[in-house]
Amino acid sequence: MQAEPNKAQAGPSAVSLVGEEYEVEVGPVAHGGHCIARTDEGQVLFVRHALPGERVVARVTEGEEGARYLRADAVSVLTASKDRIEAPCPYAGPGRCGGCDWQHAKPGAQRRLKGEVVAEQLQRLAGLTPEEAGWDGTVMPAEGDKVPAGQVPQWRTRVQYAVTEDGQAGLRRHRSHEVEPIDHCMIAAEGVSELGIEKRDWTGMTSVEAIAATGSQDRMVILEPRPGARLPLVELDRPVSVMRVEEKDGGIHRVHGRAFVRERADGRTHRVGSGGFWQVHPKAADTLVTAVMQGLLPRKGDMALDLYCGVGLFAGALADRLGEQGAVLGIESGKRAVEDARHNLADFDRVRIEQGKVESVLPRTGITEVDLIVLDPPRAGAGRKTVQHLSTLGARRIAYVACDPAALARDLGYFRDGGYRVRTLRVFDLFPMTHHVECVAILEPAAKGS
Repeated sequence: MQAEPNKAQAGPSAVSLVGEEYEVEVGPVAHGGHCIARTDEGQVLFVRHALPGERVVARVTEGEEGARYLRADAVSVLTASKDRIEAPCPYAGPGRCGGCDWQHAKPGAQRRLKGEVVAEQLQRLAGLTPEEAGWDGTVMPAEGDKVPAGQVPQWRTRVQYAVTEDGQAGLRRHRSHEVEPIDHCMIAAEGVSELGIEKRDWTGMTSVEAIAATGSQDRMVILEPRPGARLPLVELDRPVSVMRVEEKDGGIHRVHGRAFVRERADGRTHRVGSGGFWQVHPKAADTLVTAVMQGLLPRKGDMALDLYCGVGLFAGALADRLGEQGAVLGIESGKRAVEDARHNLADFDRVRIEQGKVESVLPRTGITEVDLIVLDPPRAGAGRKTVQHLSTLGARRIAYVACDPAALARDLGYFRDGGYRVRTLRVFDLFPMTHHVECVAILEPAAKGS
């Protein structure tokens, strides 16, 4: 198993192999929603719509002669895995919608595959076995996600539909700008599906994002017009706020209704502005708060950092548990998210939210010592410089929330260099049918574990 490289590089005059077919034995799963195979000549294939152990006919979708690897789809299954099922979604499959990676695998098999990817990334990038990371190797489904055969969890509370030239809503094909028109997305949350986006004519739009809040009836659509196009009159099956992506600056501006939705988690209501980050799975925010707080075990009077804090989910959870003598500093780069976080946490006197990049703001705070740290960085991770700084603050425990196992593993290696060890790791399947997972690693000074 190995991670997916960035680009399939070949010479300037290389001959394209797109459309070529190879009969191959499918090897292990790789990070990115595909499996590894090799042609008879030894060239690596990253094959989608396959499962480990299968024999398939793989048709090349990207790559040239001499490239380090090729991308391919399994267009015919000659020997099927016992974990294979018929994809419940009619839009899944080679050349179709790219939103899901594992519709063709049993739910339990999907979680095993994700666990194998996490284990491989930990070993390869951080030199950690599951045992050394305090992880039993399981990937936990979210509450309510175990559904009868033939059904899939309806979990996606935010769906960005692409729009064809003639106004049909659909989803992008894998690694393509082409649109697969659909009449229903099976993984969309009920609150998204009930809007009826797919039934409407969206001529003049390039995308329509639908948001269905968790814990409130708030619904929002964000429209991105094609250059020069006028907004349509939005009449959907449920009341919605309407926002618009401006052509000039890419900013999101209110057209009708509230400029935010209200999300509920950890017993609190959070305002999330248009385009602001919130966990997509309806159970994700509560699941992650619980895992983080169980790992950190906050004490009254602690001083805590919440880095990449978004609209203040973890900062609020910490503040609730630290008492009147505790304090929390949150740092977030997004201007609108900072406004929302300050609004959401206004009833806590000892919570402060600073705007800017963590690597720039944190050194300027003058903070030299903290008790607890939570960081939930973007997909690229926190990086060596930030981790080195955090490792000097003497935190009793650190909670690292990660949506990308490769970035997590790299940063865990940097934390080890800074004197921290992984105490526990928990992995959650908060993105069923896709290759994505969410991890929560709890770290402590290595001396405590020696």
